[in-house]
Order: sequence, then structure tokens, then C-alpha cells
Amino acid sequence: MDYSINITYLTLEGHVDLEKCRYLYFTFALTLYVLIVCFNTVIIVVIQTNKRLHEPMYIFIAALLSNALYGATAVYPKLLTDLLSEKQIASYEGCLFQAFLLYTYGLAEFTLLSAMAYDRYVSICKPLHYATLIKMSTVRKLTFLSWFLPCCEVGVGVILTSRLQLCKYKLNRIFCDNYSIAKLSCGEIAMNNLWGLLFFIIGVFPPVIFIIYSYIRILILCSSNSKDFRKKALQTCLPHLLIFINFSVSACFEIINNRLESKQIPHTLTIIFSVNPVVIPPLFNPIIYGLKLKEIFNSIRRLIFWGKEAKVYI
Repeated sequence: MDYSINITYLTLEGHVDLEKCRYLYFTFALTLYVLIVCFNTVIIVVIQTNKRLHEPMYIFIAALLSNALYGATAVYPKLLTDLLSEKQIASYEGCLFQAFLLYTYGLAEFTLLSAMAYDRYVSICKPLHYATLIKMSTVRKLTFLSWFLPCCEVGVGVILTSRLQLCKYKLNRIFCDNYSIAKLSCGEIAMNNLWGLLFFIIGVFPPVIFIIYSYIRILILCSSNSKDFRKKALQTCLPHLLIFINFSVSACFEIINNRLESKQIPHTLTIIFSVNPVVIPPLFNPIIYGLKLKEIFNSIRRLIFWGKEAKVYI
């Protein structure tokens, strides 16, 4: 192998039975993407246009759903193109860019979920201090940092990978990720592994620990209060908790499996788990919040009925 070779394109070889099921996969992926865009956009627009929803909790929900659109758009357009193409390839620069988008999406998801956990913690455990601690200026700062910090952290990792000399060009994936690209290197990737460890310790571990701590405190408080208090608290916290658990399990599987490269796990199952973070959360988050939170649900219902009344009036 000539290590001096200049690789400009990478081949994505993670697709299963593509020749037989190409159009089925394409239809399924396109349907998912359209639903994700529609569902998330509806909730975001409802929150944006309804002044009654201009509160910290709903602003964080809108930010979380915007991040879902960001993550889905990082994967689906390229995936749809690949499903209709004879060769599934990506330029080296494009692959790095997609990896940057996906990693910032994942890290921003954790930071936004931790910001939402902080909001719920203060609201339930320290209600008298809520107006002081959770100001709109605080919400704007937390939302900005939820995207800015991941961009900085992921940017360093992508820059380190871009400096590597590649001697292989085949990715056993259906999309690009930073660590898989680094493993194509001819030389040592100790620096990338070190940064990956720091990335996990700094970017993922603190938000996860804080979310767990917040919900332990909330559950302890709920256990010593009235039934109505528990019902109201769980009504606002349960959607967030379900989303956090699902995303955390998927992300952990992706990280561990990508690092260990276990041959015992079927490739099809690996692909399913790897795409889960850009399928389940973006698709079900708006449904969960739309059904579980009464203010959002009532706003959507009023919007639908208003549209029907407007048509009748016309």
C-alpha cells in the first residue's frame, strides 16, 4: 500500500441488500424525513407564534426540536442521494463536514437536555426562586452555549482527523463519523483517541450526570408531596426523561460498538442502532411533547380548529 496516496473520495459500504431493496429503502427514508420535518416544524411554529408559550420550558423544547431538524438534515439528504446512486461515495471534505454536523448534533442534544433538566429542577424543587434563576436572558445564554460549545469541541476533533494521512477509503457505514474516518489512517491516531476521551469526559459525562442528579432530586421531592403535585411534576418531566433515556442508550451503543468493532453483533443490527439517534428522537420528540404537554397540545388543536373555521367562513 502506498501511504503517499491522496484519497479524495470515501466509499460508504454499510448499505445492506441495496440492489434488491433500493427503492423500498428510499421510500422509507424519504417518508421518515418528511415526517420529521413536518412534526418538528409544526411544534416550533406553534411555540414561536403563541405568546403564551414564550416561557423557558417551551423555548428549550423549540431549541431541542430545532436541533433534531439539524441532525436529521445532516444525514437524510445525503442518504437519499446514496440510495438512488450506483456508487455510494462521499468527498473527503464532505465526509468530515457530515461528521462535524452529526457530532455537534449529538453533543448539543445532551447539553440542551441538561439545560431542560435544570429548568425542571428549579421549577419543581425551587419554585420561589424560579423567576430569579431562570430569566429569559439565562435561557438565551444556555441555548447559545448548547450549540457553541459543541461546535468548538467537535471542531477540534475534526481538525485533528483532517490532518491524518489516509491509506484506506472504505467506510463500513451509511454515513460518515469522525472516529471511523480516523481509523482509515495509515499512521498513529493516539492524539485522536485522547481527544475522543476528553470529548466524552468534558462534553457528555457532565450533562448526563447532572440530568440524573436533577431527576433523583425531583423524584425524592415528588415522593413526599401530594398526588396532584406528583401528577403535575411527572407530566412535564416524563417526556424529557423518556427522550433522555432513548438518546443516551443509542449514543452509548454507537460509541461502544464503533470503538470495539464487535463481530458478534449482526451488521444490520449495528446499522439500525447507529441511525436510531437521527430517527427515533427527531420523529417522536414532537409527538411526545405535543401529546403530553397540555399547552402545546391545546395550541395545536386551536390551530387546527381555527383553520377549519376559517375555511367554513370563507
